[in-house]
Order: sequence, then structure tokens, then C-alpha cells
Amino acid sequence: MSITRRAALAAPALLLAARAGAQGGAAANFPNRPVRIVVPYTPGGVSDITARLMAEPLAAIWGHPVPVENRAGADGVIGTEVVARSAPDGHTLGLVSVGHPVNAAFYRLPFDTLRDFSFVTQTTATPLVLCAGKGFGPNTPAELVAHAKRDPGVTFAGTGGVVRLAPVLFAQQTGIELTYVPYRGSTQAHPDLIAGRVDIMFDTVPAALPHIQSGSLKALATTGTKRAPQLPDVPTIGEAFLPGFEASTWGMVIAPANLPEPVLAKLNADCVAALRRPEVVEKHRTLGAEVVTSSPAEIRAFTESEMRKWGEAARKAGIVPQ
Repeated sequence: MSITRRAALAAPALLLAARAGAQGGAAANFPNRPVRIVVPYTPGGVSDITARLMAEPLAAIWGHPVPVENRAGADGVIGTEVVARSAPDGHTLGLVSVGHPVNAAFYRLPFDTLRDFSFVTQTTATPLVLCAGKGFGPNTPAELVAHAKRDPGVTFAGTGGVVRLAPVLFAQQTGIELTYVPYRGSTQAHPDLIAGRVDIMFDTVPAALPHIQSGSLKALATTGTKRAPQLPDVPTIGEAFLPGFEASTWGMVIAPANLPEPVLAKLNADCVAALRRPEVVEKHRTLGAEVVTSSPAEIRAFTESEMRKWGEAARKAGIVPQ
């Protein structure tokens, strides 16, 4: 009986040791084949470029190819589901944008935004710029609010995600009404914005910058926590008018849920190392994006906060997931 009792007492410790050994072995053997990065958007965007910039140094670190696979569709939902349904062994990653938490406000998703994923690291942060055609009267956020209160009917161009919800949040926090005009993308919206057929747009800095530099669009403010390096003379909305206002696009690396902790730790360390390479940082700077890295816990918490922030803005605006 004493032997049986000792065995029973030892069993939990043996089980924990076995699990720890298995997880350690998983990390030691990772990766043992190519690691694919699924980008749920079309080629050429910041997420796609980030994935390709990371792929080369990661392949050198791991000794295995790191192919980038574009699986676009449904505002990123299709490719993100591919990641969610993949084996939780670290050999399938996803590189998603702020659309990952924001999509929960617009769609009935085939996965749970938090529960079905492991969060590896943030990759980038890119502020938006509040811009308008040069013929639009207001030149600052304060003038815009005064104009909208005096003459309701100001329209904004939106392309979905945070580009649509940033002006919604701005309107809610300033007590004005803005009318949404939908567009499929920035390139479709810019001609109408320049011509004055739509009044304002909260667009990404990289998308709007060429038109601002040419003088066909003017920048009223940016939306980051600090001024955009590409527009150093343009104040943020927070410093110029509305303290605490912030709206950015950003990227992160995700993986399927239930990744072994040692594998997740290795992925974080190696992805952060790849992102911090000087040439990778500089390339992102030329795109108007800042490399930002984090721990798995930090990026999970940030994703949760973004879901709350944009979900609340969408609900107040009467947006119902479809």
C-alpha cells in the first residue's frame, strides 16, 4: 500500500516533468521544415512587405525556407482562418494588421479573435493622417469641428477597418456628425477627395503622403501618439486638439492557439531579432511605418484593448456584425 501511495503522490510530478520534457523537445526540434507566413492580404501592402523582409533573416536563423503565402479575401478573414486551422507546431504563422481585432466589429467570424490564436509579437505601427482636398475650408481639427457644428453634412471617405472607424471615433469624442462614404480602397477615394466630392479622410500616411507632398491634399493632423517622421510639421490630433486621441494601423505575427510555450518563446525571440535588423527598420521607415516589437503577453493585451476600443465605437455607431 505504501508503494502504491508513493506512486500516486509521484504521478503528478512525473506528468509535469514529462510535459516539460516534451515541450523542451518541441522547441529544440523547431523548426524541422519550412515555416510559412500567411499574409491574408494582397501583395504590396505593409503587412506583405513586412513578412517578406522578415522571411530572409528568419530563414538564415532557422536553416529552413520561409515562404510567404498571400491568401487575401474578406478583409483578411480567409487567410486568418487558414492560420487558425493549422497545426499548433509553429510551422504556420500569420502576419495580420489591426484589421484582426477590428474585424470582430464588422463580421461574424469563423474563429475567435483571441482564443483561436497564439500572439507572437507586434511588428509595426503606422499612424493615420486626417487629410482633405486643398479647397476644403478647415485647416485644423478644431476648425473641422467648428465647421461640422456650424454646417452639418461633412462627409468622410472610408475603406473599412480602422480607416472607417477612426473618423467615427473622432466624431463621437467631439460631438459632431460625419457622413460615411464607402470606397474599396485609397486609390479610389483620393480622386474624389482631391476634387472635393468628399470632404475628409483618415488615411494611412504612406497612402496619402504623395498627394500631400504634391499639394493636392492637405494634412490637418496625424493620429499617432507622436508626430509622423514623414510629416514633422503636422501636429497630432492629441497635441493639437483632443488629448488622448489615437488611431493607428499596426501589424503583428500570430500563430495557431495552444503553441508550446518554448516554441512561442523562440518564435518571439527570432521574429524580434529579424525585425530589429537595421535594414528592416530603415525599409519600414521609408514606407512610413515604425518597427515596434513586443512580448507575446504585451501584444495579446494590446489586441484585447483594440477590440474593446473599436468594438465600442462601432456599437455606438450602430454597426452590427454581418
